[in-house]
Amino acid sequence: MKNKQLTIRLIVMNFLQYAAWGAYLTSLGRYLGNAGLGPQIKWFFAMQGIVSIFMPTLMGIVADRFIQAQKTLSLCHGLAGAFMIAAGMYCMGAGDAIAFAPLFVLYSCSVAFYMPTIAISNAVAYNALGKAGLDPVKEFPPIRVFGTVGFICSMLLTNFLKIDGVAMQDTWTQLISSGIISLILCGYALTMPACEIKKGQGQSLADAFGLKAFTLFKDYQFAVFFIFSMLLGASLQITNGYANTFLGSVAADPALADTFAVKNSNALISISQISETLCILLIPFCMKKFGIKKVMLIAMFAWVFRFGFFGLGSPDFPGVLLFVLSCIVYGVAFDFFNISGSLYVEQNAEKDIRSSAQGLFMMMTNGFGATIGTLAAGAVVEACDVFNTPANWAHAWYIFAAYALVVGILFMILFKDPQKQAR
Repeated sequence: MKNKQLTIRLIVMNFLQYAAWGAYLTSLGRYLGNAGLGPQIKWFFAMQGIVSIFMPTLMGIVADRFIQAQKTLSLCHGLAGAFMIAAGMYCMGAGDAIAFAPLFVLYSCSVAFYMPTIAISNAVAYNALGKAGLDPVKEFPPIRVFGTVGFICSMLLTNFLKIDGVAMQDTWTQLISSGIISLILCGYALTMPACEIKKGQGQSLADAFGLKAFTLFKDYQFAVFFIFSMLLGASLQITNGYANTFLGSVAADPALADTFAVKNSNALISISQISETLCILLIPFCMKKFGIKKVMLIAMFAWVFRFGFFGLGSPDFPGVLLFVLSCIVYGVAFDFFNISGSLYVEQNAEKDIRSSAQGLFMMMTNGFGATIGTLAAGAVVEACDVFNTPANWAHAWYIFAAYALVVGILFMILFKDPQKQAR
């Protein structure tokens, strides 16, 4: 009974953890575009990558050596929530005269404290399961799935809930919603089982920052793998930042303004997260059947279809079916590389640097890759002049698809199958 209660408590924590993110992540670009900040969308999403390069490590050291992890989680969510609410309140007060600088500063402070909570919440869950005598490797994945469920529920709330007749995905209220959820988790995190502080007994500073893992770049295979991790990480933020923005801009066409895909774009995009949840179940079979290299290649070419279907589709029927297909293949594109990539690191890095190597993998994908990808995508979107000529969105999506295709082909040529090398 106690173990069941603990599982439920951890499910609630994971649900809130990702619900705070889902409240705005896929709809912020749409709101910013409507607020006249379309050209600046890239900076808002790039900031998530920039802070992911260093903030998770810094706050991880705090949690390991100074403040218990559950308290660090609470502190981070408290600050993230407060800054996000402040950003929403600024937008409310500014009305139609929203300036980039004050909104960006408040938003940046919020995500700087939110991004570390992804890893810290995992650490809190692992600690709780370990104290209960449960195997985190076996017990945590089913719990973590409810994080994606929370993300989806929050997306749908942002899509369908209207305030004063306007959907949250079109207003600053999505920021307030995210902030409130973070503040709830700020309090809830303090109820989690206490984590130990490893003051004075932990790793060296170099190990804490994962610097030893950089020696993996001396190995050709790892160097190729990490470089392509960065290139694939670039693909992820493209649709986070611009998919909803694209669908929202179509509303300028009176013939398409009332279509489901335009009015309920966040609900449509939530199919991506549903697919992500289901595709996790396919990974064990695919890994056994095809091996790591082929699974990663499947993910890379899935990105080609993800972007290509957006370019070919349209909000009305039957073109909207291509949008749906794009969302379905997202599950393969996201899960197959992130999870199989993590397994590659686990199986091939030396035991004493596996944790650091995992951190390096995340740094290359969610840090450098996300930052570079967002800024590059922003440059493509601006070059295509999509905000003045919405019809040019198709050109941008085709460019992104071509990029993913080139990355996939190069990976196929340059990366050697570990299973074949072992023979």
